[in-house]
Amino acid sequence: MESKINIIDLFAGCGGLSDGFEQTHLYETIACVEWEKAPCLTLINRLKTKWNYENAEEIVLKFDIQKTKNLINGWTDDTLFGSHKGLDEIVQNSGKSIDAVIGGPPCQAYSVAGRIRDGNGMNDDYRNYLFESYLNVVNHFKPKLFVFENVPGLISAKPGGILIVDRITDAFEKAGYEIISNLSKNGIIDCTKFGVPQARKRVIILGVNKSAFKYNVQESLLDFYNKLLPNYYSESETVKSAISDLPKLVPLDKVAVVNGKKYSHTNNGVEVLNHSPRMHSQRDIEIFKLLTNDVLSGKNLYKTAESLKQLYFEVTGKNSNIHKYNVLKWNKPSNTIPAHLYKDGLRHIHPDPQQSRTITVREAARLQSFDDDFEFHGSITEQYKMVGNAVPPKFAKAIALAVNDFIKKYF
Repeated sequence: MESKINIIDLFAGCGGLSDGFEQTHLYETIACVEWEKAPCLTLINRLKTKWNYENAEEIVLKFDIQKTKNLINGWTDDTLFGSHKGLDEIVQNSGKSIDAVIGGPPCQAYSVAGRIRDGNGMNDDYRNYLFESYLNVVNHFKPKLFVFENVPGLISAKPGGILIVDRITDAFEKAGYEIISNLSKNGIIDCTKFGVPQARKRVIILGVNKSAFKYNVQESLLDFYNKLLPNYYSESETVKSAISDLPKLVPLDKVAVVNGKKYSHTNNGVEVLNHSPRMHSQRDIEIFKLLTNDVLSGKNLYKTAESLKQLYFEVTGKNSNIHKYNVLKWNKPSNTIPAHLYKDGLRHIHPDPQQSRTITVREAARLQSFDDDFEFHGSITEQYKMVGNAVPPKFAKAIALAVNDFIKKYF
């Protein structure tokens, strides 16, 4: 039996990326780093119950990666993060060396939408430079390669007047790693090509340790992007194929109160993990019914952004620069599932007029290609946020398989 490829997952979130790697049965997760509580609880549960890591509590490090020295060497009595022996000791105790570091810093600072919303275009956002913490871990463990995931906006982000891609390229070059020279041409990957039922594009940066590499790096990287990764394309999926079989959650005649919590919809007694609808006002239920019937009837009176802005003004009395509503289309992939779902789901309205609601955490998870046995912990707000922030596991699995092919071919 071939030995597994040993990985550390940074900015792990709830584990979408590492879950895809685990699904291949070719990798062993030595450690994960994440600083928020609910994603850590979710990740620990998944590693323990699905992937049989008895030491899950130990190898999921809840810590701020910016304190890289402490992360590596251990920390004690931190007011937020308690105490832990650190990455070095975990790796030493495993008896393994790290073959790959995977992960991607929070993408909000690089996203085009985020830069538009922010008064200073996210130039002052500390998250612009979290890649440096990622680099510090890579530089310490010197793996064969790293997989860095982020949003396409990374290509054009220019904090301080310098392209972030140039900063990343230069920083990793100094550490002895090389990435593809034309990232905008080769590195932007469409997740729908890998069977993810969602319009989601991501930048994937594969970095190679030049000291351990005998081949032409640029030619080998082109092979990864243009041949190895496309080997794992699969049929495109739609909203219908992803969520139509889930139990219907229909509006109640009047709001119900159970254990002090208000409910606007019923599940008719059918329980599915993380498949509970938000509480919706009667006004919103009527809007959802209007919009979904408009799509279903083919009238398409609310097809344009202007008509949707006007509808929003009519029902709320407020003006909006962007249209707030979007009905998912049965026969197409979903629009991108964002972390913003934790605030509201108005751009992800369920296509069934009978249900008149926004999508549940489970539906968002399916559109992100999570398996149904993947349990999300924390409040419903935290669950939506971690689903939106995650790498689709189906996409992650394809990356993992292609990376394995790359390692076998070139190392």
